[in-house]
Amino acid sequence: MAKDHEFAIGIDLGTTYSCVAVWQEQQCRVEIIHNDQGKNTTPSSVAFTEHERLIGDAAENQAATNPENTVFDAKRLIGRKYSDPIIQKDKMLWPFKVIAGINDKPMISVKYKGQVKHLSAEEVSSMILAKMREIAEACLEAPVKNAVITVPAYFNDSQRKATKDAAIIAGLNVMRIINEPTAAAIAYGLEKKNNCVGERNIFIFDLGGGTFDVSLLTIKDKVFEVKATAGNTHLGGEDFDNRMVNYMVQEFKRKNKVDIGGNPRALRRLRNACEKAKRVLSHAVTTYIELDALFEGIDLCCSISRAKFEEINMELFEECMETVDKCLTYAKMDKSSVHDVVLVGGSSRIPKVQQLLEDFFRRKDLCKSINPDEAVACGAAVQAALLCEGIKNVPNVVLLDVTPLSLGWKLQGDIMGVVIPKNTTIPAMKTKDFVTIEDNQSRVFIQVYEGERTRATDNNLLGSFTLSGLLPAPRGHPFDVCFAIDENGILSVSAEDKTSGNKNEITIVNDQGRLSAQEIRRMIQEAEDYQAEDKKFLRKAKAMNDLDLYIYKINNALKKKDINSKLSSKEKKDISSEICRARDLLDANNLQQQDDILVFEDCLEELVAIYERVMGT
Repeated sequence: MAKDHEFAIGIDLGTTYSCVAVWQEQQCRVEIIHNDQGKNTTPSSVAFTEHERLIGDAAENQAATNPENTVFDAKRLIGRKYSDPIIQKDKMLWPFKVIAGINDKPMISVKYKGQVKHLSAEEVSSMILAKMREIAEACLEAPVKNAVITVPAYFNDSQRKATKDAAIIAGLNVMRIINEPTAAAIAYGLEKKNNCVGERNIFIFDLGGGTFDVSLLTIKDKVFEVKATAGNTHLGGEDFDNRMVNYMVQEFKRKNKVDIGGNPRALRRLRNACEKAKRVLSHAVTTYIELDALFEGIDLCCSISRAKFEEINMELFEECMETVDKCLTYAKMDKSSVHDVVLVGGSSRIPKVQQLLEDFFRRKDLCKSINPDEAVACGAAVQAALLCEGIKNVPNVVLLDVTPLSLGWKLQGDIMGVVIPKNTTIPAMKTKDFVTIEDNQSRVFIQVYEGERTRATDNNLLGSFTLSGLLPAPRGHPFDVCFAIDENGILSVSAEDKTSGNKNEITIVNDQGRLSAQEIRRMIQEAEDYQAEDKKFLRKAKAMNDLDLYIYKINNALKKKDINSKLSSKEKKDISSEICRARDLLDANNLQQQDDILVFEDCLEELVAIYERVMGT
């Protein structure tokens, strides 16, 4: 399948599951790339054991027996501080350990090959991205470097840049970071291109595993213009699971007078069962959660109805609807003007969520024709193809996105002086006049923030610079501050004294809490080391499996009289000795000590030669 040009892929890096897609120019469509298990989505989990590192399905499959070293929810950690109240609340629910690192950076502590390792959220995310890249390369039979990666619309600057760092560690060139609802809108546009006549207002409702976004877009011809966006970067399917788990823990405690809250293995088994029950309740009115010997030999057998699930989570469902209302208010659009409500994200399948949406939009039919698990990756793949030279037959889509958060600077009294309000279409450039606050003021210190709080320091600091050389003048001397944001979301801020012509500017890099170039280089090297170790482990495992197979094949051959009778006593003794050597190597105790792959491969070579010689007699 390899082509002359380079492939560019779209990756939906999800909290719980990730998905990768590519634009196939010959078929003029997007192809969702399935993983080595034949699935279109891959769990966003990484596990560490005494022998190997596991990513995706392999990590998820052993999570119940190795909860302390199976990492998930990296997306909920990325770009945040350890002291963030959200992290402090979440770490009480995670079976793995999260500690404070340098500059208040949260670090995940795991045990790998007998050693304690501290990993940043960027490193864990990079492992998942590297896995998605491998999945794409296996399908496309070509190396892949370029990618468009999606993030929640409400991710702030730190979270977006941390995601980009993760991609760099994974060996990817990030062509663009785009918002998940915007990517889903592109997928909708592809699906409905024949029906999109004139101007249509589309409401994207994206409720995933860990984040929630809504966006209102207007589609006219080939232009996709985002009118407004709203969301919560910490609301999704995992929160519904957590509430179910808490309910079941209390039920187990009530019935059996024991508390499983401090047992990571029991909680992980219960979490997996609750997630499955949640999925079942999307098409059944009741289901059972049954776990043998969950804790201290006591079984859990409990039924849960859809009504109880809805009651447990109603507060979160209502929060979703409040966000929907906010988005329409931001866009200054009445709900009756919305033509289609598009469901995206696995949690959008929950019947109560759909019912509340239908009621909100006055019984409007919801658009369920696009796959909610794949839509975001589909849209990202189209954007990747558009940005890549040499790829033909790509739909000519023009994206006009918005800033999810207000941008401004700190004024006197710690007031947030907004220059670019949230939901402003980008690219954008806005200039505002400000005045000095002291007589003969010669300089102005400008601190740039993003966020919605009135107090500037309650928002996210992006960077700072000083405008110097102001001419001596009474208080109230005017100067301009200009904010410019490009299509990639890169912000530049400048300030100019019109009288003197003095000017200073800054391009926001936001290195605060971000990985340094040196740290990224170190992590890239570590990622390559991990990959080399993974390949070494697989090579050893293959040699061991082949050894076991040839022991079996030779023993079976020796049982045949016509073969056995042709062998001399010395030959039989030599064969027996070589089989004993192979069995010794495969002995569980010796496996721990013997780490040299060549020893296994040399022994396998001998057995293969013996088998061919025996069968040739």
